[in-house]
Amino acid sequence: MKLDGVKVLDLSLFLPGPMLTLMMADHGADVIKVEPAGEGEPSRHIGLSTGGQTVWFRNTHRGKRSVQLDLKSAEGQAAFWSLAREADVLVEAFRPGVVDRLGVGYEAVRAVNPGIVYCSVSAFGQEGAWRDRPAHDLAVEALAGLVSLNEGQDGRPAMPGLMAADALASLTALSAVLMALYRREKTGRGDYIDVAMLDSLMAWTPNATGPVFAERRANVPKAERSWGGAAMFNLYECADGRWIVLGGSEVKFAANLLDALGRPDLLDYARLPPGPGQEPLRAFFRETFAARPQAEWEAWFEGRDVCFAPVRTLKEAFDEPAVAARGMIAWDAAGVATVGTPIRFREEPGRVSPEAPDLDQHRGEGWRQPSPRELSRHD
Repeated sequence: MKLDGVKVLDLSLFLPGPMLTLMMADHGADVIKVEPAGEGEPSRHIGLSTGGQTVWFRNTHRGKRSVQLDLKSAEGQAAFWSLAREADVLVEAFRPGVVDRLGVGYEAVRAVNPGIVYCSVSAFGQEGAWRDRPAHDLAVEALAGLVSLNEGQDGRPAMPGLMAADALASLTALSAVLMALYRREKTGRGDYIDVAMLDSLMAWTPNATGPVFAERRANVPKAERSWGGAAMFNLYECADGRWIVLGGSEVKFAANLLDALGRPDLLDYARLPPGPGQEPLRAFFRETFAARPQAEWEAWFEGRDVCFAPVRTLKEAFDEPAVAARGMIAWDAAGVATVGTPIRFREEPGRVSPEAPDLDQHRGEGWRQPSPRELSRHD
C-alpha cells in the first residue's frame, strides 16, 4: 500500500487528528495512538457501543496501535522519546503551547529526529488573537460565518449536520502531511505544519463569498443559490411528510423537468437570478411534490436527466447497496460494521482493518521499554 513503512505517532483526540491518521492507517501507515493517562481517548466513552467499543472510537481508531502514556511522568517521557525517534509523522491537537510545556514540541522532537513531519491541528492556529480561545467544531463554524449560512427559509440558523470544521481541518492536515512527506523524499528535511480549523473552513467558501468580496455585505442565504434561492436547488416536502431535493440549477435540467411536468411555460423563472424572482417556480414545485409520497416521486424520476434525490436518513444511506458496492461499509468477523475508506487506488487499494485497539494494548510492541538510566534523564 502507498504508505507502507511510514510510522505515525498520533497524540490527537476526538475527530480531526484521529481521522487524518485513520486514512493513513487504511493505506499502510503504522499508526501508534498515544492515549492520555486515565481513561484514554475520550471517544472510547462517547455514544453508543457495538462489539464492546463505541462506534465513534471504532470508526476513528481501527487499524491503529494503542499505547497509554503520562507525558508528565519520567516513564511516559522516556517512552515517548523512544517512539518519537523512529517516527516519520507526529500529529497533535492540544491547545497551542501545551506540547512545548510538556517538552514534546516540534523543536524538541526535531532535535532528535530532523526528518520528522510534525502536524499541529487546533481551532485557531498556533498564533493570532484567538490562539488560546477554547473551541470545538460548532464554535469554530459560528466564528467562520458558516452557522449563519445554515439557516432555513424562516431566517433562523440551525445546528449543522456535519462537523465541517473538524472534517476540513482533518483533510487539510492530511494533504499537508503528504506534501511534506513527498518533499522530504527530495530534501531529507521534515517540516512543521500549523493547521487551523477556522482557516480550513474559510478556505472552502468560494461559492459563498460573492456578496462579501464583490459588494462588501453579508449573505442573505434564503435568496442565494446554495441555500434555497434557486428553485432547482432546493428541498421539497412530499405527501407523506418525507422530502426530496432538486440538486442542479442548470437550465437544461429545469427544461427537462418542466417539460415532463407539462409546464415548459415556467422555464423563464429558472433563468432568473436566485432570489424572490424565482418564487413562482418554487411555489409550483412545492404544490406539485406535495401531491405524491416520496417513493412515487423516486420512481417517477427514474431515468430522467434531472438532478434529483430522495432525502435519506443516515441509516438508509448505509443500507443502500450502492454504498456497500463502493466499499464504504465493512464488517469484522463478528458482523460489527465499520465505515470504509473513501480513497480508492487501482494498483494499491487501501485495506480496512475493522479491529480497533484496546486501551494500551500495544505497550512495548515495536519500541523499547526505557531503561532505568533513560528514565533518570527525564526526572
